[in-house]
Amino acid sequence: MQDEPDAQLMGLLDRVARRDEAALKALYDMTSGKLYGLSLRVVRNNEWAEDALQDTFLQIWRTAPDYRATLSPPMAWLGLIVRSRSLDLLRRRKAEREHLTDEIDDTMADTLAGDSPNPMDTSLASQQAWALHQCLGKLENKQREVVSLAYLRDLSHGELATQLKLPLGTVKTWIRRGLDQLRNCMARYA
Repeated sequence: MQDEPDAQLMGLLDRVARRDEAALKALYDMTSGKLYGLSLRVVRNNEWAEDALQDTFLQIWRTAPDYRATLSPPMAWLGLIVRSRSLDLLRRRKAEREHLTDEIDDTMADTLAGDSPNPMDTSLASQQAWALHQCLGKLENKQREVVSLAYLRDLSHGELATQLKLPLGTVKTWIRRGLDQLRNCMARYA
């Protein structure tokens, strides 16, 4: 029973070798379902399996004169072609994706490179800001006010003394002690 389909396929392949388009269509009708299934198992994508099947029949059209029934049963030969075309398609797709990935990597590197903070920098700054807020909360009110004004408003010691109506020595002492306390407190969060 197996010999009958093989004989039929060999006859169609002989006709395809002589450029008989009707024979190629008959061969397609007879084998495309099985060959598509084989391709689908290799590429695991319907569209790609269809592309591989089309490539397979183009190759069959070109190489049918090379088919030798003594070397391989016709369905095995056809299966080898569809498997080869399917693997080639996978390699091409992989190369295309790698090329796209390289382009995306280059674009991202160009886009992300620079002086602007990256997400890790932003996260670290956020953690540090939280720790600073916690440490400032531990200072006495007057120390916190003097340190905050000195660094947030960039006021000099003399300007702070004038604005707060405090002696210059007191302002300097509060800033020095406040900074010491902040340094010790921040060290615990590091």
